Amino acid sequence: MNRFSLVIAKLLCTLLFLCTGLNAMAADRVTGKPFATRSEIIAPSAMAATSHPLATQIALAVMKEGGNAVDAAIAANAALGLMEPTGNGIGGDLFAIVWDAGSKSLYGLNASGRSPASLTREWFNQNGYEKIPPYGPLPVSVPGTVDGWFKLHGRFGKLPMKRILQPAIDYARNGHPVHETIQYYWDVYVGRLSEYPGFVEQMTIDGRAPQTGEIWKNPNLANTLEQIANEGRDAFYKGQIARVIGEYMQANGGFLVYEDLASHEGEWVEPQSINYRGFDVWELPPNGQGIAALQILNIMELHDVASMGFGSADYIHVFLEAKKLAFEDRARFYADPDFMNVSVEKLLSKEYAAKRNSLIDMKNAALSFPHGDPEVLREGDTIYLTTADPAGNMVSLIQSNYRGMGSGMTPPGLGFILQNRGELFNLEAGHPNSFEPGKRPFHTIIPAFITREGKPWISFGLMGGGMQPQGHAQIVANLLDFGMGLQEAGDAPRIYHSGSSEPTGEHMTDGGIVNLETGIDYAVIRDLMSRGHRIEFAKGPYGGYQAIMKHPAHGVYFGASESRKDGQAAGY
Repeated sequence: MNRFSLVIAKLLCTLLFLCTGLNAMAADRVTGKPFATRSEIIAPSAMAATSHPLATQIALAVMKEGGNAVDAAIAANAALGLMEPTGNGIGGDLFAIVWDAGSKSLYGLNASGRSPASLTREWFNQNGYEKIPPYGPLPVSVPGTVDGWFKLHGRFGKLPMKRILQPAIDYARNGHPVHETIQYYWDVYVGRLSEYPGFVEQMTIDGRAPQTGEIWKNPNLANTLEQIANEGRDAFYKGQIARVIGEYMQANGGFLVYEDLASHEGEWVEPQSINYRGFDVWELPPNGQGIAALQILNIMELHDVASMGFGSADYIHVFLEAKKLAFEDRARFYADPDFMNVSVEKLLSKEYAAKRNSLIDMKNAALSFPHGDPEVLREGDTIYLTTADPAGNMVSLIQSNYRGMGSGMTPPGLGFILQNRGELFNLEAGHPNSFEPGKRPFHTIIPAFITREGKPWISFGLMGGGMQPQGHAQIVANLLDFGMGLQEAGDAPRIYHSGSSEPTGEHMTDGGIVNLETGIDYAVIRDLMSRGHRIEFAKGPYGGYQAIMKHPAHGVYFGASESRKDGQAAGY
């Protein structure tokens, strides 16, 4: 062996030693889980998990001062509207599931707003629109969040609303440092929304997004929140705030008026559930898409998912085909419940799931599926947070402007952007989700909950548009089929399928696109491709997960907040 060969051999040996050494060190982690980014957070009395560490700390502080999980959730949500305007704010809508320890029951809240009473589908048709645009005045619907806060507080809250909103007011006035993931999306939306009146003046620093670590202040939002705290719900819907919104929209080509806000009311709804391998998984009924997760799980339960193994081609194939089937029904049937003509009970029945499951071919990916035929009734990037308190109350809450920062429409002096949720209506005559005046649009945001034998187990959610029901089903499978812990279940690589038929009117004809997060074996990817799945690379559409578990044996809380977001789970 010459000198050059000897040097190369020594280098290879050194690299081999380093690689095996690193592998050994990785294998020696105490948590020892293949996907967990850290161990779970465990606390004896209370827990909060949000997508921003400061919001988590606010929630804990509220509970330490005698507030309950509902007070803490409202306080955290108000702070997130300031700190993470890329995903939510008081210009958007809210949904929540509450476990009330006193009555030992779950309660559902649909705090979504309706379309303007003066805008019609015919107007869109007459003006040449084939679909509702994503930005500007036309997709704006009534913001339901503030009403949602007061609905939750009126039924379950303990502390005065002024105390609950004060931390967000203080941070809005005094400033807070912007986090990394939020900054990334903020920069994206400055490029998209700067043309809309009020946005640059109120949501940028000299026309640009704040930098990571830079202090962001929003004195206009501080004033708005202070007015709500002092004067109550009607300050937003019947006071000066509503008048400013109405005048601004009319001056800028919009249809939302004061009367639309003044007539708004959210509503309490019955959560819906299916049993999956002995656990009851709960979602809210439409106009949200939560029952799509339940439909996916009903089909998956007909397969021995656990024996397939996490990340296997068979498991991913079954999941994708189940998702396609559920989303065909989502596109055809889900809408404002006042306009639906199918039974949610039928959509969630085990018999219906078996009928739909019979369409799955394990060797070939479907290019399209028909929607189902349940019994027709002839009479007729989002934020998620969860809190739990010492009394045993738990809240699963999700809130959004829809497309990140929303429509771009930013009323003067108020410090927030109006949502663009109305984009999710379609313009097809006779469709349950077709645009009509005073109607709630199809919604993507969904909170979730799991109980066992009537007792609370896990409050969880996963952000991200059409990823949400897919993510919910994957989290449940990770926990119940693959035996993962709360943190690992959220950190494990995810599957995202896009291209299914949409409630806005688009229909899948080519099988859609599959995105697989890093961590899926390439041999599996080749297998899936051989079955006809179209695999493409994607950066970032996999959602953001938070969860709290009430340990059934020890009674303590476990918390998880995944690494894809800036969030934190913490307790005391």
